[in-house]
Amino acid sequence: MKILFVCTGNTCRSPMAEVILKHQQKDNIEVRSAGIYAMPNAEMSAHAQQVLNEANMTHQHSATQLSITEMEWADLILTMTSAHKDMIVANYPNTENKVFTLKEYTSEGSMENVVDPYGGSKEMYEATFAELKALVIRLVKKFEED
Repeated sequence: MKILFVCTGNTCRSPMAEVILKHQQKDNIEVRSAGIYAMPNAEMSAHAQQVLNEANMTHQHSATQLSITEMEWADLILTMTSAHKDMIVANYPNTENKVFTLKEYTSEGSMENVVDPYGGSKEMYEATFAELKALVIRLVKKFEED
């Protein structure tokens, strides 16, 4: 299973989700992340790096702009917000059957968004990390059950 996490700039939420999933070390899962408005090669935000380091999760990241190549690679595209999902489906209608928000996919159709900590305090990043970790664990369980 090839999973692509998508957020806005690919410097906070989607790279954190990518790192969390990679640290689950599942042989049958490949993971990448991208941003709808990413600045290619931008670093992950300092607070995101700090939170991952404190969780002993090694990472190497540079931002990737969402592209048709990334979407074709993925079996499943998981966005951080319903707006991200809607934008992808509107621009790439053939992806509709494989694009879901992360919460929709892991939480029985929940349409809530993962809050963007960009520009916020370290505590906001810690809260987002905790939320993403719980969602990724649910995601892995879902795959194990299927």
